[in-house]
Amino acid sequence: MSAAPAPSPAPARAVQSPGMPSRVAQFYALTKPRVVQLIVFCAFIGMVLAVPGLPTAAEWGRMAVASAGIWLVAGAAAAFNCLVERGIDARMKRTSWRPTARGELSGTQALAFSALLCAAGSALLYLWVNPLTMWLTFATFVGYAVIYTVILKPLTPQNIVIGGASGAMPPVLGWAAMTGAVSPEALILFLIIFLWTPPHFWALALYRVEDYRKSGLPMLPVTHGNEFTRLQVFLYTLILFAGCLMPFVYGMSSWLYLAAAVLLGLGFCAYGWRLWRQYSDQLARKTFRFSLIHLSALFAALLLDHYLL
Repeated sequence: MSAAPAPSPAPARAVQSPGMPSRVAQFYALTKPRVVQLIVFCAFIGMVLAVPGLPTAAEWGRMAVASAGIWLVAGAAAAFNCLVERGIDARMKRTSWRPTARGELSGTQALAFSALLCAAGSALLYLWVNPLTMWLTFATFVGYAVIYTVILKPLTPQNIVIGGASGAMPPVLGWAAMTGAVSPEALILFLIIFLWTPPHFWALALYRVEDYRKSGLPMLPVTHGNEFTRLQVFLYTLILFAGCLMPFVYGMSSWLYLAAAVLLGLGFCAYGWRLWRQYSDQLARKTFRFSLIHLSALFAALLLDHYLL
């Protein structure tokens, strides 16, 4: 899940005496708001699907608290990622605007901010939701901030595939928040995001390949080339198509979701095929943007199906 194109890079420098609104904006930017919004949306879908029928007032309240707690911990993981990768971010046009990359926030400030958000979110989840959700959310934080960011990302071109497990957790967190358990339905939602992640990120990496080459990260287009990556994107869209049918096959959704899943899946496969056979940076950008529409619309269809049928 990625943010919009960044403004032109500026040389790393320390900002002198920033005003409060500017400082608040810098800390807020560390949380990667657009990414966190999609995380919370997917978690919220998990919450709603876990509750048969319309939620009660108490259940709506729990959803609100759980969403806030997940937002805080997800923001903490994003801030820690910005701290660890500030040197890499400074070399990449897409991320060179981040406050840690520009030297506007120190490593100590970013670490303290991350710790504060993580502690606050964990406390919220433990005290007002349930311990299982807190521990699962904290494990997701460790998986993304430490295992993926520190270990996998600089080590292997399969970083996105393995590390995608952390990014696929939001619906599981939402489900656990409302039921206190992890059921097969939650794992099906996990599987969908897990399979969606590689073609989503590799489409981005294809047209940002020079950025990743400068960063020194072993992203698939850098280590295995453009053509191999394009084939992997296409193959993953096919596997994802099958995975997206699982909610219908398992009986947790009906024809409305099935129709949406088939249409969206065919659209993603078509993008993957075209990207493989007739590559262009413009097409890679369109594929990346469609991947965001695909996941959002797919989960929205699950929501509509849950209430309308």
